[in-house]
Amino acid sequence: MRASSSLSLLLAVAGTGVAAQTDSSSSAAPSSTVTPGGPVTGALGDATVVTNNPQGVVYKATLPESAFFKPAFPEGGNIQGEVTAVASTDGRGVQFTLKLSNLPKFDEPLPYHIHVDPVPSDGNCTKTLAHLDPFIRGETPVCDKSAPATCQVGDLSGKYGAIPTDQDVFETSYVDLYASTLEGIGAFFGNRSIVFHYPNKTRITCANFERVEGSGSGSGSGSVSLPVPSSITVAGPTYGSNSSVTVSPTGGVVPTTTSGAGASTTSGVVIGAATGLRAGMAGAVVFGAAAVFML
Repeated sequence: MRASSSLSLLLAVAGTGVAAQTDSSSSAAPSSTVTPGGPVTGALGDATVVTNNPQGVVYKATLPESAFFKPAFPEGGNIQGEVTAVASTDGRGVQFTLKLSNLPKFDEPLPYHIHVDPVPSDGNCTKTLAHLDPFIRGETPVCDKSAPATCQVGDLSGKYGAIPTDQDVFETSYVDLYASTLEGIGAFFGNRSIVFHYPNKTRITCANFERVEGSGSGSGSGSVSLPVPSSITVAGPTYGSNSSVTVSPTGGVVPTTTSGAGASTTSGVVIGAATGLRAGMAGAVVFGAAAVFML
């Protein structure tokens, strides 16, 4: 049964009746940069190491029961398993863990990538568009795994190896320094998808990353400054390395625009210290009123 399934799969993948679902970037490749004697890098340079990923935030992509590319599983089913991603304990990079089973048999390893768009409700993997590539590197030439900063951020298999298909179960874990769990920057993948391919780019299956409930605060580290008595900018959960949060004396929050690597976002955080600030200012008002009556 395995031999007949493999034969039908090879015919399906190679046949002209089913076109490979190629990434949109392959038809109009971005303009990347070639360093003489070195690997290709992005038009915006090498990918930057993310050092302020919020700790404790977990994202997970669980594969659906049925494959998008049905010929991969003629009798029904799909690759089974999940991809889990969590920031490293020091906020530097993201640890990805793959736990997969029921892998389709094929002559070559299967590549997989983070794609720009999420999987729509109809499960169409072709609508996830191209690989996550905020530094505009493009797919060609292929990623040089010895220089991962020069690769597309979403090209996980290019940087850390494709999935072998000579076994039913595959597990691996690694830290990617360039992906991010910090919302608002180009390398953030929490609202995107992961797609598993055949080597010819036919998309076998895909799943959305979803935040695991109760995991972390979703904020990175920030700085402290104290501007004026009417408000206070305090340290605490923020959304970028140069961001701050302004709390009014009434306990309300003034949203503060913060910037990250490649994009900006607006955040608001309720700070419990506002209560103490409000009480202190109320005391000052009472003292001032008493002084007026004594004049």
